[in-house]
Amino acid sequence: MPQSITVLLIDDNPADLMLAQEAFSEHGDRVNVISHSNGLAALTYLRDTQQALPNVIVLDVNMPGMSGFEVLGAIREDPELRHLPVVMLTTSSQAKDIDTAYDLITSSYMVKSAKFADFVEQIDQFVKYWLGSQFKRTRRS
Repeated sequence: MPQSITVLLIDDNPADLMLAQEAFSEHGDRVNVISHSNGLAALTYLRDTQQALPNVIVLDVNMPGMSGFEVLGAIREDPELRHLPVVMLTTSSQAKDIDTAYDLITSSYMVKSAKFADFVEQIDQFVKYWLGSQFKRTRRS
């Protein structure tokens, strides 16, 4: 099991990004969070061979410009990135969004809890799960 994990958090909403960073900060010694507020910036980061790849990506669905589905599709089409686990974390519980995410091979689909305390519990469970996981070794790790 890894001692720590790196999470790439992609969300266009500054308030949601801040809340997620706050929830992850409770695991600061074991979780390194890298944030991007749009899909293009996140893909540029992921494709930069000077950067280590994250262990897991947390991706919002509804973003302007490049949607979370488009980002997920680009990750799955890239031979250097397609192995990365991607967890959709969104407010959308619409069946069509869930189906689309799994059709694009998301690792998991989580609907954000409206109450902050419940959201913190979601993040706690997320961290516990991914800290107990094994990851593919890459040439950049």
